[in-house]
Amino acid sequence: MTRRTVIRGGLVITAAEETYADVLVEGGTIAALAASDSDCARAWTADRTIDATGKYVIPGGVDGHTHLDLPFGGTSSSDTFETGTRAAAWGGTTTIVDFAVQPRGRALREGLDAWHAKAEGQCAVDYAFHMILSDVNEGVLKEMDLLVGEGVTSFKLFMAYPGVFYSDDGQILRAMQRASGNGGLIMMHAENGIAIDVLVEQALAAGRTDPRHHGEVRKALLEAEATHRAIQLARVAGSPLYVVHVSAQEAVAELAQARTAGLPVFGETCPQYLFLSTDNLAEPGFEGAKYVCSTPLRPREHQAALWRGLRTDALQVVSTDHCPFCFAGQKELGRGDFSKIPNGLPGIENRMDLLHQAVVDGHLTRRRWIEIACAAPARMFGLAPRKGTIAPGADADIVVYDPQARQTLSARTHHMNVDYSAYEGKEITGQAETVLSRGDVVIDRRTFTGRAGHGRYIPRTTCQYLP
Repeated sequence: MTRRTVIRGGLVITAAEETYADVLVEGGTIAALAASDSDCARAWTADRTIDATGKYVIPGGVDGHTHLDLPFGGTSSSDTFETGTRAAAWGGTTTIVDFAVQPRGRALREGLDAWHAKAEGQCAVDYAFHMILSDVNEGVLKEMDLLVGEGVTSFKLFMAYPGVFYSDDGQILRAMQRASGNGGLIMMHAENGIAIDVLVEQALAAGRTDPRHHGEVRKALLEAEATHRAIQLARVAGSPLYVVHVSAQEAVAELAQARTAGLPVFGETCPQYLFLSTDNLAEPGFEGAKYVCSTPLRPREHQAALWRGLRTDALQVVSTDHCPFCFAGQKELGRGDFSKIPNGLPGIENRMDLLHQAVVDGHLTRRRWIEIACAAPARMFGLAPRKGTIAPGADADIVVYDPQARQTLSARTHHMNVDYSAYEGKEITGQAETVLSRGDVVIDRRTFTGRAGHGRYIPRTTCQYLP
């Protein structure tokens, strides 16, 4: 017998509208919405009733950029698919898209199979995969077509990290040309890695070894240059382009110009670039290592351009780039040499709440909050209409959100498997109270009731922003 749940009395917020409505859930999907005071809603019977009076009822968050159990820099990111997806649920995120990695010189299939093995039976919420291309050749280009047909419809390339993930312009162009024909979306880490490596070498030779120099050598102009170059290569190939973790105001300007010209170019930023800065990288001792990520944190004045980009749709998505490394034993690998600090920050649990704080602070409207955190990533990565909205027929991924709850972000209370918080001591307003994933309550009034293995793998369609 199908279980029925009714969520009553809340303010339902989607990217399109806000309305006081009750939500009827049957099994794993949303069956109906009706005005809270309507005869229709009053007639509903259910096995479970959730009182959302005074709360928001919002779609579960979609985090389109995570790195769980990722080998990098001589170690691996500290969140597994089990711990990472559990933390996501605590923060009101009910779908993640992680990155499977092609082993250099090997088949895409080998990398994808390895990531399926890591995730299967471990996830507390639903998940999907992008594919990282680390060695573009004729065989890989043919495999791209096969993967699109299987629901892996986006491919990430790197202009950074020579010798690890780096692709040259010719490889990038060939991958883009293939994507233009098979419907895939090219995702780009846009930094000029060749030039950055020169600056890293020069800084270390001059004795500039502290974490703050990580931000100084990865210059904003080299992010902007790579963004510009990626856009032009995409134009030549006739392919769409999605630029990940945009941090520099100059890079935002490149994206805005391309979109004004009508190009199928999209951009993502992350909470760390909106709320943190080079001030954190410069924290005394070795504390700045906690904030080493790439693209790097920028001076605080870049934040205004990022917020403006989110309001004007120069940037469409906020993801986390969640790639946590513990300070003890992992970040410490870079003592005396900032280039050996594993690149990445934790944040999968904090994204929805930090963006709600942006609503409180006046940076975003409530509907834009849901747009950039839920609806836009679902459409961008072929998960809509199942994910990212509250509508009949959609998966019942629903968050009852308390907009008045006060919390202080801290490693002592978060659920990510990492020994520090990038936002330690930050006081924010708003918190996920109850979270449903496909109709199952996985967070019940701030108690975890989910389980590893509840989350399902979701094959994706192609980017829904494209004709």
